[in-house]
Amino acid sequence: MEDKCPEPIHCKAAVCRAAGEPLTVEEVVVDPPRAYELRIKIVCTSLCHSDVTFWRMKVRIAGPISFPIARVRVVVESVGEHVEGFAAGDSVVPTFLSQCSECTDCKSSRSNVCSKYRFAVRPGMPRDDTTRFRDAGGSPLHHFLGVSSFSEYTVVDVTQVVKVDPALPPPTACLLSCGASTGVGAAWKLAKVEPGSSVAIFGLGAVGLAVAEGARICGASKIIGVDLNPEKDELGKKFGVTHFINPKELGEKTVSQVIIEMTDGGADYCFECIGLAALMSDAFQSSREGWGKTIILGVEMHGAPFSIPSREILHGKCVMGSLFGGVKPKQDIPILAEKYLNKELELDKFITHEVALKDINTAFDLLLQGKSLRCTIWMDK
Repeated sequence: MEDKCPEPIHCKAAVCRAAGEPLTVEEVVVDPPRAYELRIKIVCTSLCHSDVTFWRMKVRIAGPISFPIARVRVVVESVGEHVEGFAAGDSVVPTFLSQCSECTDCKSSRSNVCSKYRFAVRPGMPRDDTTRFRDAGGSPLHHFLGVSSFSEYTVVDVTQVVKVDPALPPPTACLLSCGASTGVGAAWKLAKVEPGSSVAIFGLGAVGLAVAEGARICGASKIIGVDLNPEKDELGKKFGVTHFINPKELGEKTVSQVIIEMTDGGADYCFECIGLAALMSDAFQSSREGWGKTIILGVEMHGAPFSIPSREILHGKCVMGSLFGGVKPKQDIPILAEKYLNKELELDKFITHEVALKDINTAFDLLLQGKSLRCTIWMDK
């Protein structure tokens, strides 16, 4: 590494000091990386509904937090001891999921959830649970899921960093480190959507539209979008949605009845992208007997259980859970980046707004108002 004794860095960061309150942009101190860690310079980042969910939580990690989950393009500034394969100046993206490449799960093609450094909401780094952030007064600031990219600099574990092609535009790299990979991966990697198949997507937010994009590149012939917002009809077409259903316009029919009629028996693949048990049930009811797959991407926002009739399981339907779309970060993000650079995967259409770090609360407003899919937050504007 170029700098063998890196010093603490003073920079700007957006900090959450109270649940649901506007973030404050303030000066923070970012300590040097320790063993197996990298300190990285943020070029740009973004925001999604998961950040909003944690931002609103009144019961969470005690103390101020530097968000968000991921969605960031960065350049390596310095590396700690025992870091291999990375050097200062590398273009990388961090992810909220680890990939140690050593544990049983990382070595298996059947899982993308590292069992050595498990996904968890913790206040510090994954190896020692300590923080690398301090505010101007010297008080500690918590990390968020090991990423914390609402800061000009951050420190991440080597298991949570993926090297990417420098030709990848920074705003596009942001998409690959979280939401777009989650949706595209769920169709491509987890469900393994087949050419000519039928797909139903419940919820056409950014993740749902990413599922549509993934189904499109997999060759699905019928992609049905289900959403209460009539504006999603035209928007969905840009991402490959071929048919649109607004549940409020069905009269006496249920969504599942309409989908079964449209697909002559039920969709081959159903994706729930909102996080409501009732929609999970609708998705399952809409899937085809014999081989229908229901993939759950949304976290149930009220903590309600999801119940399904055991008889229908016996008839061949199945339900799959999806964390990060089944994507193994270090293995699959470079593949998705290559698909983008080869113009197979269309990602630019997800970016609807841009703001500077000082205007970060505007990004929250746009998302809460339903006006943006992804808002890029630039550090140097």
